[in-house]
Amino acid sequence: MAPPPPRAALLLPLAALALLPPLLLAPRSAATGVFPVRRKFPAGGGGGDASIAALRAHDGRRHGRLLAAADLPLGGLGLPTDTGLYFTEIKLGTPPKRYYVQVDTGSDILWVNCISCERCPRKSGLGLDLTLYDPKGSSSGSTVSCDQGFCAATYGGKLPGCTPNVPCEYSVMYGDGSSTTGFFVTDALQFDQVTGNGQTQPGNASVTFGCGAQQGGDLGSSNQALDGILGFGQANTSMLSQLAAAGKVKKVFAHCLDTIRGGGIFAIGDVVQPKVKTTPLVPDMPHYNVNLESIEVGGTTLDLPAHVFVTGEKKGTIIDSGTTLTYLPELVFNEVKFAVFKKHQDIKFHNVQDFMCFQYSGSVDDGFPTITFHFEDDLALHVYPHEYFFPNGNDLYCVGFQNGALQSKDGKDIVLLGDLVLSNKLVVYDLENQVIGWTDYNCSSSIKVKDDKTGATYTVNSHDISSGWKFHWHKYLVLLLVTFVCSFLIC
Repeated sequence: MAPPPPRAALLLPLAALALLPPLLLAPRSAATGVFPVRRKFPAGGGGGDASIAALRAHDGRRHGRLLAAADLPLGGLGLPTDTGLYFTEIKLGTPPKRYYVQVDTGSDILWVNCISCERCPRKSGLGLDLTLYDPKGSSSGSTVSCDQGFCAATYGGKLPGCTPNVPCEYSVMYGDGSSTTGFFVTDALQFDQVTGNGQTQPGNASVTFGCGAQQGGDLGSSNQALDGILGFGQANTSMLSQLAAAGKVKKVFAHCLDTIRGGGIFAIGDVVQPKVKTTPLVPDMPHYNVNLESIEVGGTTLDLPAHVFVTGEKKGTIIDSGTTLTYLPELVFNEVKFAVFKKHQDIKFHNVQDFMCFQYSGSVDDGFPTITFHFEDDLALHVYPHEYFFPNGNDLYCVGFQNGALQSKDGKDIVLLGDLVLSNKLVVYDLENQVIGWTDYNCSSSIKVKDDKTGATYTVNSHDISSGWKFHWHKYLVLLLVTFVCSFLIC
């Protein structure tokens, strides 16, 4: 339900049209850098029904992508009335040029629109100046041929019919019908290295990414167009995996998304403070699947059949910060709804763009119970009323949980936990140890990250650059993406 960050996507070589298992890349040591991430939809509330409708469309598209194929996109954030996807500014090439890309913590490649693109937007309704990447315009850029190691690793071997100097092509198909096709190139990615407490200096790394030659569906629209997508998935094609394989980062990232004051942190590397408890990721899954064991409302465990928690095809629990809302199987949704409103049976619901909304004066945190999801290895996710309700006008609140059976036939048995319940928590994705964890946290504060090469620990602060942003939006979330780059690296 959002544009395509790791959406349920299939990465296909144009020649083979088959998804082959990628080779595993061994991570080495770690490093530091900074990418400011801005939200795609305006912040601050007051969006009314139109904003809610846009949110529903965003989540609807994302849900389709998620369930359609093999890869899930992560990267959304904020309240349904004022936010959606987030994007960051990166620089590619020599000399470097600026590109705005959607942050996608689940998809598996970085790609940007190419100079030869047939259906790429030239303008964006977001007020951004879009840039088309020109491989020939960069002195450090080169086209990846189909007989090179990256291409073979991506598709599990040499492609049929491959001859020297033939480009390594890709085609990513999304479940909602959108698509991107093109070829891979290698060039310099620029970012800001973290060199001390709140201090940075320019750094770069060589990465292989997609040069999008043709976009279909939503990706060809100029309404909310960006230059591309920055994927943080687990496959070897992701930027994170490439940097880890080169010994520049550990395959660990974290986000802390603040819906109270705006701002937050998105970090690559070991977070040493605060500490988080973790739960295992379900192995051999394309998404961030975890084992949910029970749900508690107001201290009482719901009586739910065991099968609703089983992981399998089109079943199980997925952590997806790119989906804004939370989706529950119908049986679970009804039980949670009954328990939440048990003491408020006089409340009358209003339908606002298919959201369940109601009038309530006073503090929802005082009047409604906390919902707690319990996961394997005794990890709990506490969701407070202000996180599962969102305001939409004077004393009007809407429910941020949705009945999955009404959204998608294929997704009716999936528990999908979106960023509304993940906000105001530090969430750590440790792909090296195949665990994910979180803790309640003030995301407007700071975290401490460790440089594994030097042993130094640095403080990384939350950022909010809304006062300097040139668009008409009155509030923005900016996330800080930190990657630890060791001193021995060539930057």
